[in-house]
Parts: sequence; structure tokens; C-alpha cells
Amino acid sequence: MPNAHVIGLGKSGVAAARLLKRQGWDVTLSDRNFATTFDQKLESEGITVKIGYSWHPDADESTELVIVSPGVPWDIPALIAARERGIETIGEMELAWRNLRSHPWVAITGTNGKTTTTALIAAIFQTAGWSAPACGNIGYAACELALESAKPLDWVIAEISSYQIESSSSIAPRIGVWTTFTPDHLSRHYTLENYYNIKARLLRQSALQVFNGDDAYLREVGADWQDAYWTSVKGKAHLIGNTPGTYIEDGWVVFQGDRIVPVSALRMVGEHNHQNLLMAVAAARLAGIDKEAITHAVANFPGVPHRLEHICTIAGVDFINDSKATNYDAAQVGLSAVASPVILIAGGEAKAGDDTSWLQTIQEKAAVVLLIGNAVPRFVQRLKEVGYSNYEIVETMEKAVSRAAELAPQMNARVVLLSPACASFDQFQNFEQRGDLFRELCLALL
Repeated sequence: MPNAHVIGLGKSGVAAARLLKRQGWDVTLSDRNFATTFDQKLESEGITVKIGYSWHPDADESTELVIVSPGVPWDIPALIAARERGIETIGEMELAWRNLRSHPWVAITGTNGKTTTTALIAAIFQTAGWSAPACGNIGYAACELALESAKPLDWVIAEISSYQIESSSSIAPRIGVWTTFTPDHLSRHYTLENYYNIKARLLRQSALQVFNGDDAYLREVGADWQDAYWTSVKGKAHLIGNTPGTYIEDGWVVFQGDRIVPVSALRMVGEHNHQNLLMAVAAARLAGIDKEAITHAVANFPGVPHRLEHICTIAGVDFINDSKATNYDAAQVGLSAVASPVILIAGGEAKAGDDTSWLQTIQEKAAVVLLIGNAVPRFVQRLKEVGYSNYEIVETMEKAVSRAAELAPQMNARVVLLSPACASFDQFQNFEQRGDLFRELCLALL
């Protein structure tokens, strides 16, 4: 029986291990984190589980295939050594592709906007009557779809991060969507050029490509993508490329000259969500979905948890969860989208990036900024540098929410917004856990 080793005990790693086991591999699943918990059924299924273990080919010469979960850097010494020795090393998404490539895929990538666009595309395809689950960074792990072989699939709708593209060389979607491109994950990819090239590979391997024509960086490289389907909230005149695109005109989403759905049908706030709508409509029309299904899906789309998610309204103040804003660009977009004055809760594990626009939007819209997490010293310094002094250090989410509720009437605030501009790993397992706590604390105020 051939040996496979799966690194990372998250949802993706577990699904990959089960899929390989079903295909006749002898599977070991490991995680270097001693605190990792796992489903005890794995071992009864014949999968060996090693906690607090870092795999390396020096210590295990029997491995013929290594599968990497999305959170595992592609350039750790063990993986470099494995590739040098000719041990096949792939990502969980690549394994899923190899098992599901007979179905058409829509693959969505980008720095920001991926999750909303993916969820909206899946909702439209499902409203059209297709079995088209969302997978990857939202919904199912991609390998979970391959495991559920009893359920016939019409399409695979996959949100794919740069980490997943990097370890998945053969994915070739029917439709590729690129939402935005700004500096992010540079601690992992080192240069902007490297980060761009990773994402560009997925689009080059897509039969049809949809691009956000309002993204400054993507417009700059537009000459390289003349045959893509470009989108713009600014109207037809703003489109680039050779192919008729998707745009907004007189309050309608127009695809190749045809009115599809009124923009007002989408309940989510913010111009960036109009852009997400355009990309979703373009993908749906390229897949042959009719206007009625698109309109119905858009009108009933509730939005995405942790992305400008309205939690409750207390005494006229809206409490909004934007925990998914894990970098400056996403947080700037979130802050721009809500009514002011805003009480902003920000902080966590700071990332590299350009915070200029974010700080400018804080000066324009925030009545006060409540700071939490490891980023406090850095954010205090940056706020002082731009002459903004209305901040308070509260450290924890619990203190932030109670202080925001106290300050809101004094400041005539219309919104309390959690939009951290940071990763969550200093105080939480992930951005979902951070957003869930915010939601719970806000609802407790009721």
C-alpha cells in the first residue's frame, strides 16, 4: 500500500486524509501544534494521527506523496527537501481538482472580496437549480466534495487563496474570477511580483476570465488580459479589453449590453459590493444562467458572516461585524461603507501593508477608535503620526464592546464597527471566532 503524509489537521487536511484512505493509500495525518484536537474516528478509520509532530523526509523515507493544508507555508525546509528528492508534494486543493476535474469549476481569487463573490456566485448557481456548493476557503473543504461522491455535482464554486494556488499547479477552471489585488501575505510570498504571479497562474489556466476593472493594480496590468471579461461600477466607458464586459448603467447591472438585475436588489451596503455583484453576474451569464434566476438569487442573498454583517440595532446605533477585514485595504473598504460617525474597534496581529488610505478614512469617519490586541503600540504610533488622538486602548473584545455601547450615545455615533485591519491569531483561532465573540457580546447588550 503506498504511503501518503498529510500535514495540517484542519478541515482541509482531514478531508484530504479521508479521501486518500478511500483510494487505498496508507495515510498519516500530522500537526506540529501540541494543542490540536481531532476527531477520534480518524484512527478507527485506519488513519494514523500524530500531534506535535513535524514531518521531514529525513525521518520518513517511505512517504511517496505529501499533501499540504492551506495554512502550511510552501517553502518550509521539509517541503523543499521533499521536492528536491522527487517526493510528490501538492496542496489539498490540487488533490480535490484531480478528483473533481470532470466537473466545471468557477475559481475565485483576489486579495479582498473573494468570500462575498464566491458566496453570491454559489447562491446564483444554486437558485438556477444546479448542485454547485461553495468550497475552499468557505463552505466545504474541496476534498469534502470529492468524498461526497453519492451527490452529483454540476459545478464546483471554489474560493482559492494564493496559498492554495501555490501548491496546486494543474487547476484549470472553466471560469476564473480575480476580485482585487493589493499587498497582502508578503511575509509568506516576499514580493508583490511573486504574489501577483501566483494569482495570475490560476487565471491563465482558466478558460474564461473575469476581472475587476475598478481595481487600480489590475487596470495597470490590463494590457496582459485583453480577452478577459472586465467589470466596472463606473459604467461602460470605464471598461477595458476586447470583450464586452459587465457594468452599471442607470441603476442596472448590464452584461454585454443586456440589462440583468437592478443594483438595488442587493441588500449589502458599499460600492465594493456592487463590484462583487458585477463579477458574480458575469460568471453566472458566462455559465448560461438566465436573468430570472440571477435576480431571484441576488434579492434573497443575505450577505456573508463577518463581512459587514449587521448584528443588531440598539437605540438607533447599528452594531456591525467586519471581522473578515484582516488587512488595511479590507478595513478601509468596510469603514467607507458604513454611516458616520463610527466607533471603530481595530487591532489584533498586525500585518505588513500600506495603511495610508485606512488612516485617512479613520480621520474622516471615526468618532473614536478602540484598540485591542498585539497591534496596540503600532496603531497608537501611526494614529499619533497622522494627528489623530481620539483613541482608547481597551485590549480585549469584551472591554471594546462594553466601552463602545457606553460611548455611542455620547458621541452621537450611528455605527459601532468591528473592522480590525489585522489577523486574529494573537487572541483568537481565526477571524470567525473573533467575529462570533463580537456578535455574542453585542446580542448580550440587548
